[in-house]
Amino acid sequence: MRKTRWRSSSKHIRSSRSSLKWFASWREGFLKGNSHTFRLDGKLAVVTGAASGIGRAVAQRFAASGACVRLLDIDEKAADAVASEIRATGGNAKAYGCDVSQPSAVNATFNKILEDGDLHILINNAGISHVGNLESTTEEDFDKVFSVNVKGIYNCMCASVAHMKANGGGIIVNMASIAGTSGLADRFAYSMSKGAVVAMTYSVAKDYLGHKIRCNCISPARVHTPFVDGFLHRNYPGKEQEMFEKLEKSQPIGRMAQPEEIAALALFLCSDEASFITGSDYPIDGGFLNLRG
Repeated sequence: MRKTRWRSSSKHIRSSRSSLKWFASWREGFLKGNSHTFRLDGKLAVVTGAASGIGRAVAQRFAASGACVRLLDIDEKAADAVASEIRATGGNAKAYGCDVSQPSAVNATFNKILEDGDLHILINNAGISHVGNLESTTEEDFDKVFSVNVKGIYNCMCASVAHMKANGGGIIVNMASIAGTSGLADRFAYSMSKGAVVAMTYSVAKDYLGHKIRCNCISPARVHTPFVDGFLHRNYPGKEQEMFEKLEKSQPIGRMAQPEEIAALALFLCSDEASFITGSDYPIDGGFLNLRG
């Protein structure tokens, strides 16, 4: 019995010493302003929905932080334009046309990407919106939102996890929304899909702890992107400015977020500094969830 206890204790002590040594090294670098803080040097990162908005900002920020970025978007021409911008500033980027709702397209694209090396980071950002309550949401609408916002993330995680396992780990960040955890009017299908994203994040984080795969999600409130401008144009023609100001004022901080602010949080979650974080949903909402009223 004593021998067993001693072995267990020794293992614990060795593990504790290793953790303390890592932390001491990290703390020293942090206090000295080490240039490696929030760096992704040598990491291969896939960003879906990367042709505009949040995805574009994430791809640009990751490339500026040393990552080799692979941009996926259903609009390949627009994604290639962003990749060209990144390369023009010295970054490493390639673009691929891909409909994330189609498993065959996702698998084929990831197979091409993996020819460049091991996959370290997956940012599931591609998504679509929908306005309507339960009764006004048609089955076709529901299926379309589900196929992109839920199945699209499922497809990309399925194409990534086996490779991450084989190569000792990886990081997944899924783009959810405050709509997934709070009640918003006329967002039935969209809220359903983003709630599923949060649930999938928790499940993957739990199941792959032993494989050193960290999985978190980000839940933005309203972010000013071309996506929002198009959304307002389609759903509130002639009232775009009025609705934009209303949406801005609905957030306690008094404005919408900028895509670069979401990208900054994504960078942190994918960096070594966030190595203790998994299975978490990060609202970035200007106080929307807790400070209204």
